[in-house]
Amino acid sequence: MDRYLWNFDTISAIQEVDFHKTLSDFYTRGIDGVVRENIQNSKDAKLPDEEKVIVSIKCGEIEAKNVPGIDEIKERIHSLEEGNMYARETIEHMKDCIKKDIVKYISFEDSNTKGLSGAQYGRSGENEGTWQAYAYKKGAHHTEDDHELEGSRGGSHGVGKIASNSASDIHTMFFANCDEFGNQHIGGTIQLIEHKYKDKFYRATGDFTDIKIDEKGNEIYYPFENNFNEIFRKDTRGLKIIIPFLREEFYDLKSIVRSVCDNFFIAILEGSLVVSVNDMEINRNSIIDIVKNTDYYEEQEPSEIKTNFTPLYVDTKLNYEPLDIFIEDKRKNKYEFKLYMQYNKDLKRGRTAIVRTIGMKIEDKKIKGHVRDPYNAVLIPKGHKEDVFLKSLENESHTALSFEHIKNDTEKKNANYFINKISTVIGEVIAEYIRESNPSDGKIDTSDILYSVVNDFKKDLMKEVKSTVKTTKGKDENKKETTVIKTGGKKPGKSKTPRKTLKERIKEVIRRSDPKDGNKVKRKRLRHSMDPEFVKRLVLSDKEMIMIDFSNSNNYISDGDCDISLSVIDGEGKEYEGEFNIVKNYKEITDKNTGSKCNVDNNMIKDVSIVDGKIKLELKTTDNFNEALKFIYFVEV
Repeated sequence: MDRYLWNFDTISAIQEVDFHKTLSDFYTRGIDGVVRENIQNSKDAKLPDEEKVIVSIKCGEIEAKNVPGIDEIKERIHSLEEGNMYARETIEHMKDCIKKDIVKYISFEDSNTKGLSGAQYGRSGENEGTWQAYAYKKGAHHTEDDHELEGSRGGSHGVGKIASNSASDIHTMFFANCDEFGNQHIGGTIQLIEHKYKDKFYRATGDFTDIKIDEKGNEIYYPFENNFNEIFRKDTRGLKIIIPFLREEFYDLKSIVRSVCDNFFIAILEGSLVVSVNDMEINRNSIIDIVKNTDYYEEQEPSEIKTNFTPLYVDTKLNYEPLDIFIEDKRKNKYEFKLYMQYNKDLKRGRTAIVRTIGMKIEDKKIKGHVRDPYNAVLIPKGHKEDVFLKSLENESHTALSFEHIKNDTEKKNANYFINKISTVIGEVIAEYIRESNPSDGKIDTSDILYSVVNDFKKDLMKEVKSTVKTTKGKDENKKETTVIKTGGKKPGKSKTPRKTLKERIKEVIRRSDPKDGNKVKRKRLRHSMDPEFVKRLVLSDKEMIMIDFSNSNNYISDGDCDISLSVIDGEGKEYEGEFNIVKNYKEITDKNTGSKCNVDNNMIKDVSIVDGKIKLELKTTDNFNEALKFIYFVEV
């Protein structure tokens, strides 16, 4: 048997001719995806008695000849045969890269962590420790016996390990391990395509591992003892990830520092994580200076911050008291969260950081109807139950709450309901801050919040005013019938009840934010008639393209979802509402912002997305459609 450093399982024939899809998915996330996945893994491996995890990130250069097994890697790459254009480009790029004598690398070394266990048993199945799961399995991670600890872990989908491979020009990564007994081993993986090598066919994934023959004649993978170059050594308990042939565009120290702060600012502020990037340490004190440094965060003034909200999140977490809020799922299970919020009229974009209890941010959430409201918020689960539920809603890359990945239909609906409910409850809190910040006479100086204030004013007016309305029937003056209608409500007057505090009113509106039928959530609705200058329309032979752009309007409608209706108008501008049947005239409507198909209900196009102030629709017409018709469009939000 030939002895190799890199070993691939044999197959009978080549079936897959392309690279693993997840490689390109992680590649598009840049260095941020690599930093996020590796620090999350270190946080998950914290020793129970330690207060914090320490991660050392180093970037540098290494001679290619010092990369373990580099000669075998070169042979394998030269044996690859492309099956399509994408594979051909990738293989040619790999071949160019392995010609280099000096290559870049990045490493992630953690301390106060467990390291991997059971390395000495290899892939024998005698003792399935964490080494087996990490080194030899895809799409899985080791499950902790402690259910509470397992629930609080960041990883869940088991695809994060491939993030390190995606950062390498030759899809190669190593992991050096030192366990609790001081045993030091090294492993690694390379992601190629299924290929033929020396007259045999092999899988796409190769392992940097030794092979031994057991008493039954079976080949068993066992890790190498670590006697390799210093960059690949790990002498203290924990794990070290090494990525050689680091992509040129990933070798960016400022981006790495930003990624650490963006994704783990809560863990760092709370002292459970300290990260160094080469000679720069990021801790609970230094992060405050880093987020104020224009070398890392160019947008500093509240009115300037439109893309990266980390400086605001840090300020919100440090300087504002949290509110306790409850969010219910479809089953009426209550989940409790801490909501840190600041309301500042200088802010131009409203975002809420959704954070797990390990201190890792999931996403910058846009709250429906409040994307351009001047607030900033951080939402953190208060307990284990809440954290486990949030974990179940994360997408594969842990970068957004989602329900699409959930297979069970009932659970998917519950997840969708809960994600919408987050927007409802936080939206009510934001609205209360808006009411507090603006005088009761309705005068405001920010057009972005006009929608919320006008709606509340109308609602209050209906409650407080009692009036008489006269209606008439008939054209003949002598035969007109008059009906008097009295509206309900209380007479205007001063209330004897003392004005409640902002926190008291917020608690009330949180309780009021009950769901409506199905998965929908209660929303205040306002109908806008679109000025013709906002609408661009292109009619083709079998379809119509419509773009409604109100991004430059003084009465900007917030990004989110909306419903659209339309009425036919004649040459004199007279409107004929209800005369045009959408279903009979359009056989398919596509939201070009999202690529999803739109439903029509009650002659309205439902749940159309607004992105950057623009609505984009493609409508495939039926034979009934008359391209000469002109319309007026109504947007309801």
